[in-house]
Amino acid sequence: MSDAIKFQCDLNTTNLSTPLGFEVLFNGKSAFKIDHVTETCQIVFDINDEDNAIQKLQFVMTGKTVEHTLVDAQGNITSDAMLTISNVIIDDIDISLLLNDKSKYTHNFNGTQPAVEDKFYGVMGCNGTVTFEFTTPFYLWLLEHM
Repeated sequence: MSDAIKFQCDLNTTNLSTPLGFEVLFNGKSAFKIDHVTETCQIVFDINDEDNAIQKLQFVMTGKTVEHTLVDAQGNITSDAMLTISNVIIDDIDISLLLNDKSKYTHNFNGTQPAVEDKFYGVMGCNGTVTFEFTTPFYLWLLEHM
C-alpha cells in the first residue's frame, strides 16, 4: 500500500473586496474551492505517493474583470486585484521555488488578448490556470529536479 504525502500552501488576495475565486485541482478532481477569497487560506490535502505515476496539480483563478485593474492616464497600473500562492510544501519540503520554475501559467489577460503561457512567480493576476506536473514517488522526482 502506498503512503500519502501532504500538500499545503497559503492563498491570499491583494484586494479583499474583489470577488476572486480559486480552485485547486489534483489530477482533474477538485481538492479545494472558494468563490471569494477574503482572507488568508491554508490549503491542505493528501497526495497518494504511488509508484511511477504522473501527478497534475492546477491552481485556477476566476472572477477577475477588466474593472478590477485601475490604470492612470500614462497606462500605469495604480491598483489591482491578484491572488498570491506561497509557502508551497509537499511532505514538509518547501517547493515554492521549484514550483515557480516548473509551472506554466496559462491565461488570456481576462479575455482581452489571445491565450498565452507565462512563467509563474507565485502571483495570479489574470483568470487562468497554473499547471505543475511531477511524478511519484515524490522524493525520486525531487532528487531529479533539485
